[in-house]
Amino acid sequence: MEILLFDWMGLLVRWLHIVTAIAWIGSSFYFMWLDNSLRDYGTLEPGADGENWSVHGGGFYHAQKYLVAPDRMPAELHWFKWESYMTWVSGFGLMAIVYYWGAESYLIDRSVLDLSPATAIAISVASLALGWAVYDLLCRSPLSRYGAALFAVLFAFIVLSAYGFGLVFSGRAAFLHVGSMIATMMSANVFMVIIPNQKKMVAALAAGEAPDPALGTAAKLRSAHNNYLTLPVLFMMISTHYPIVFGHDWNWLVVALVLPLGAVVREFFNARNAGRTGNALRWQWPVAAALTIALIALTAWNPDGELAVEDEVLTAEALAIVQTRCAACHSANPTDEDFDEPPGGVMFDDAAMLKAHAVRVLGQAVLTDAMPLGNKTGMTKEERARLGAWIKAGMPDE
Repeated sequence: MEILLFDWMGLLVRWLHIVTAIAWIGSSFYFMWLDNSLRDYGTLEPGADGENWSVHGGGFYHAQKYLVAPDRMPAELHWFKWESYMTWVSGFGLMAIVYYWGAESYLIDRSVLDLSPATAIAISVASLALGWAVYDLLCRSPLSRYGAALFAVLFAFIVLSAYGFGLVFSGRAAFLHVGSMIATMMSANVFMVIIPNQKKMVAALAAGEAPDPALGTAAKLRSAHNNYLTLPVLFMMISTHYPIVFGHDWNWLVVALVLPLGAVVREFFNARNAGRTGNALRWQWPVAAALTIALIALTAWNPDGELAVEDEVLTAEALAIVQTRCAACHSANPTDEDFDEPPGGVMFDDAAMLKAHAVRVLGQAVLTDAMPLGNKTGMTKEERARLGAWIKAGMPDE
């Protein structure tokens, strides 16, 4: 019953997280597009900085942006904040269900660092708070006046954090925590800066006072950061399903490539929406392609090299390895307390089953160390190498 509850909670909260993330990203991308598409057609109202005409759903829309605020408070003002809040709340809830409740399997890898679940969870929560604190201090420092320099320092901090997470958590959890830390920065931007600043501007307007332009400038800086960090965060989240990424020994370097890749793609669309042409739109895709090729090449490279296997490995030995290291979860009757059914329906109860799933074994336990989960059964590098040799030799029986 506990495992059934675990699965249903994970499914429902994941569903909520995806829905709210779509809403948040959609509104974020829309407003960045709207901001970049504003033009002056000579028909602006006093105090307006730009306008946009759009057509959708059989009707025309006319939007104008005021550089600071209009001269009067509108009768109805729409806010966009709950999408962000619920994305973070549901994301943290999902992490609590999967990585905190299942800490022994998903959060901790005792071959990396022998932690108790309580200690690992405390480090996880503290890292999210610390990430926001460092980022917020950077944005409030004099460095905030120099956009490129601020982003360079933030880039270095995120990559350093990725390296640090890899020294503490399992590969899967380390990669997820990079995405979670960035997502916390983004949501906290909305909760701690963007919305409070907008409320101060509204309050000043309601009181008949001139809003402080610095409030809008600070909010726009955080909003721009959120826009450029969105694609890297999405990559971090979905890549936890791909061991070639999080299971790489240098997965922090994967992060170092993904961050500029996502930012460059967003820069293309931002520049295009702003009406730029020519060389301003020619460099992004070649750079993105080069970064993608570098990512693929990196994941194909083993920094430690491959262990040499001198003698032939036969099916009986390969089966013995997986039944010792993997069958606690992957069998008709799992003995691991976290599973009452084999994950993904993959079982290694006999040689035929092992051969049927040999490609998965190669990707999950040979080319990467994604399995066993948290390496709870202590599979060695030698065993991984021998499994790989058996598969590459065509899985000989004798």
